[in-house]
Amino acid sequence: MASQIDRLLAEQTAGSIPLEPHAAPSAAPSLTYSESADEQEIEEPRQKEPRPRRASTRLIAQSPADVQRITGETTTQLIRRCCGGGCCLSLGSKNDGIQYEAIEFPDNDAYRSLLLKIDEVPTALNNVCDLPEQTVFLQPLQRPSNPPSPTGSPLNADHPTPVALATGIEKSMQRLGLCEDDQDLDTRIQPPSFVQPHPPHHVFPARIHNTRELTGQGAEKRTFHFDLDVTDYPEGEDVDFRVGGAIGVSAPNEESIVDEALDLLLVPRFLRDKPVLLRTTTGRWPTVWGDDQPRELVTTRQDLLTWCTDIQSYTPTKQLLRILAEHATDKNERKILLYLCSAEGQGVFCDFRTGPHVSLVQILHAFPSAKPPLDLVLSVLQTLMPRFYSLSNDPHESFEIRDGKQHRLIEIAVTVHEAADWRSGSRPGVGSGFFQRQALKFLEAQKNGEKHPEVYIPMFKGLMANPLAKQFVSDGPMLLIGAGVGIAPFRGFVQRRLKTANCANKVWVLQGIRDSLVDELYSGEWGVHEDEVKRVVQSRRGEGRYVQEEVKNQADLVWYIINSVDGRVFVCGSTRGMGEGVEKALIEVAMEKGNLEHDEAKQFWELKKEAGQYIAETW
Repeated sequence: MASQIDRLLAEQTAGSIPLEPHAAPSAAPSLTYSESADEQEIEEPRQKEPRPRRASTRLIAQSPADVQRITGETTTQLIRRCCGGGCCLSLGSKNDGIQYEAIEFPDNDAYRSLLLKIDEVPTALNNVCDLPEQTVFLQPLQRPSNPPSPTGSPLNADHPTPVALATGIEKSMQRLGLCEDDQDLDTRIQPPSFVQPHPPHHVFPARIHNTRELTGQGAEKRTFHFDLDVTDYPEGEDVDFRVGGAIGVSAPNEESIVDEALDLLLVPRFLRDKPVLLRTTTGRWPTVWGDDQPRELVTTRQDLLTWCTDIQSYTPTKQLLRILAEHATDKNERKILLYLCSAEGQGVFCDFRTGPHVSLVQILHAFPSAKPPLDLVLSVLQTLMPRFYSLSNDPHESFEIRDGKQHRLIEIAVTVHEAADWRSGSRPGVGSGFFQRQALKFLEAQKNGEKHPEVYIPMFKGLMANPLAKQFVSDGPMLLIGAGVGIAPFRGFVQRRLKTANCANKVWVLQGIRDSLVDELYSGEWGVHEDEVKRVVQSRRGEGRYVQEEVKNQADLVWYIINSVDGRVFVCGSTRGMGEGVEKALIEVAMEKGNLEHDEAKQFWELKKEAGQYIAETW
């Protein structure tokens, strides 16, 4: 691999690769603006070019095999699940010979928020998707046979005593292979044991040791820092917490949203926390990992909707709409729902799927007469998956003595991401919204005088890790480029690296932010020499620079690092905007410093990526 890179450079650069950056031979490169760029800006104000429109999707699969590997479904299954099959390009328009009828549309804010482009509905519909197969069944636990009463008369079979009922539930759990530990889990702070994203261990409720908001008032997005106490994390796992590593978090749906969904589905409150027998006929649900096979376990309706089912991250499928249509008592609501599931409504359905974000609660409010059974709805909803967050500290160095005991801490940073909401204008995501609620709960408790509030984050050791988690044998120079919360995993790595004398002048950070007054994360917390290794680039509403512009300004440094022995360039952050912009800037650096054509410069970075010298972790 190295020979390929050397040959490419030898052919195209003709000695243009600098052995050292443009500085004194004995000095390490510094993060400074290029003088030529500054002079140009003084003489003539920089004209902003219109930013090209970015694609709304990213190519992640190039063959049916890729689709099946990524989604677990064949392309045919995926198409039928996502859009009902067929092509919307030739469907959905009014055709001669088709009769239409005017109907009365639901008069509520939820329906209007769907922005459905429907004027009239055809009197006859073709290719309406079939009612999906029910794969989830909720059944009451079998009541125990009644023991004789103290007086010798039999107990009323319809009203067993609490003791007898509890005994029956316990026997049912034992029959299903559930141990006492399963019954002892507090599902207010952690998911049921069968969720197990990290078998064979339960998800660990890590207590929040401390939390604070990293962004200031007025920031476009709020970012919170968390110190999590993992002192009592179960032993026996091969993976340990490490710099650049990640943790998985099983974030629950918000309690108020779960209650609202259950209200709309007419699930009585007295049944929600009552043990129920869950049977599935196929799939992995309600577990996260595992084989595709039938399951039988004891749980509650509340836990299934709180910990196991995603009710807000996915747009409704035709299968869900078909179920709602089947159980809609209002004829107009039924016609609209069936229309969306038909060939004639394919175009409207595609617009609906790619339009404003729609949650389960919103769609149930939009069609209030539809009250399908909960287990039928659970058959077509997506699994609530764990979210992963990179560590922002060196977990081997983070301890605190409290109450005479040494506590091990891990640190993460979480930015609250919001989506459009039909009632409040915006709502946070499942994971980041949960973190925000827990942070505010913790801070409020502290404000009210609690010294150590009991607030928890259900987490587990992540099986994935940032490439920074790799134990690099060499001490080659490194450039870390990130924006927003993407710089969080860099912090722990830099803290550790700056402790090594021969590495102190061989690591540099380019941090992109919107506004240094409110958005700069971890200022002053990177360790010694922070001012020498870190350059903050702000793009406050059109002022200043973007981080990709600074990459080009630091062309000498970039070129020196990537062509040094064991030199590495890391990029971490959002793909849209920052990730795409930095990649373009790196290509331009190679074109300028290496005298390469565009395709050759792009191949140069591809070869560096294959060699492990250029690593991009974007999302």
